[in-house]
Amino acid sequence: MVLCGAAAASAALFAQSITIGLSGDITAFDPHYHNVGPNNSAAAHVFERLVAMDEQQRLKPGLALSWKPVDDLNWEFKLRKGVKWHDGSDFTADDVIFSLDRVPKVPNSPSSFSTYVRPIKAIRAVDAHTLVMTTEKPHPLLPNDLSTVYIVSKKAAASASTDDFNSGKAAIGTGPYKLVRFAKGDRLELARNDAWWGGKTPWEKATLRILTNDPARVAALLSGDIQALENAPTADMARLKNDKNLSLARVGSNRLIYLHLDSNRDVSPFVTDKQGKPLTKNPLKDARVRKAISLALNRDAIVSRVMEGEAVAAGQPLPDGYPGTSKNLKPDKFDTAQAKKLLAEAGYPDGFGITIHAPNNRYVNDEQIAQAVAQMLSRAGIATKVDAMPSSVYFTRATKLEFSLMLLGWSAGSGEMSDSLRPLLGTFDAKKGWGNANRGRYSNSKFDAMLEDALVTINDAKREALLARATEIAMADQGIIPLHFQMNVWAMKKNLSYSPRTDEYTFAWMFKPVGK
Repeated sequence: MVLCGAAAASAALFAQSITIGLSGDITAFDPHYHNVGPNNSAAAHVFERLVAMDEQQRLKPGLALSWKPVDDLNWEFKLRKGVKWHDGSDFTADDVIFSLDRVPKVPNSPSSFSTYVRPIKAIRAVDAHTLVMTTEKPHPLLPNDLSTVYIVSKKAAASASTDDFNSGKAAIGTGPYKLVRFAKGDRLELARNDAWWGGKTPWEKATLRILTNDPARVAALLSGDIQALENAPTADMARLKNDKNLSLARVGSNRLIYLHLDSNRDVSPFVTDKQGKPLTKNPLKDARVRKAISLALNRDAIVSRVMEGEAVAAGQPLPDGYPGTSKNLKPDKFDTAQAKKLLAEAGYPDGFGITIHAPNNRYVNDEQIAQAVAQMLSRAGIATKVDAMPSSVYFTRATKLEFSLMLLGWSAGSGEMSDSLRPLLGTFDAKKGWGNANRGRYSNSKFDAMLEDALVTINDAKREALLARATEIAMADQGIIPLHFQMNVWAMKKNLSYSPRTDEYTFAWMFKPVGK
């Protein structure tokens, strides 16, 4: 009887709380500070967006119940009534106006959300739950853009800094959980918001533990310290699959792993000759050199050996089938001989030296991918060193344009191609909000013009065709060099289930006890 009672008590406790192991660091809890996956995923527990997305990144109502174009330049948004902030105050149109105005003003953002709000010229509250947004030009992707931006409380955040969100002072949301504590680099502690308009979630308490070390994350799951983890390590996949006490949830991701190159500056800080002497001319400005780098990469080997099959080789920023992708683009075929030929044509018959910088705790096998890239480039004549570092350091330095060749990742939060093209490949323009993640400062006027045309094209099919053509221009010019798309894999205790998401977000409330 004692054993039964203990088991029942344990089951009751488990039913009330869940602890999940995260693979990426949360750099801040200010939802407007840094457009990066771990931050966005964590913020969704407390804050919400006007337009939400399902597991396949299809738009659905969020804090806005409906939206419609009134004419080519005006959109009407109808907000949910009866929604309360965690402090008990009412959610209204004023909170939305404040939030969208705040986005481009957040200081020191490593990757701003401004690209998603810059098209908005004016916002007018018709009443407490009706908004009209006016854009500078026709912008049919406005609902997609707004699916990426969290709404914060005007009352709580009117004069708040990012540190005020981190401390919890300004972290007042409308979402399924309330913030209890954010311990930077360690964990996020959450308490269920029983007044959430979306209904009661399964877990009274949720803890998101930051476990960027793969073996430590797996060990925590096997020992029972956590009940689930994200980004199941490829090296442990067979073990996890065969463990009768665990289950996996798996889906193809739109997370692109790619190389960004310093293609703008005349002199690049980590480019040298073979003896290590700085070059006075930046070879990365030459499209032939960028193409040589792409051809020197054996993507199939990276997928099979480094990623152990848990990835798909990439030839453009989004996988086939997403709006705006091109059917004409395929991954470059591995061809070292042609890579060497192009280097010679560009004036580098003996190659040159370079350092690839990478995070070592952000993407699946990120440092190992950088090492593989370095070996492949070195075989083609580009003597390549690797410098990997924690993501908190890496992104700050990359945003300051300190690097020449960078390993990065990008997931299109809006689920369509412009979400990748504007921030990654658009010519940097703070006023327009373009290029805010363009850390190589790539610029191509023909590409920019095509993208501009696409963004004001109301007809869906015509817009997607223009986006595909813009993508072809940038890929032919090697504005970025796509490597592969990650697979998203969650591992959890057998008595849990999870609906896997293409955007790779990990939401505590979507883990469900099996049979409930």
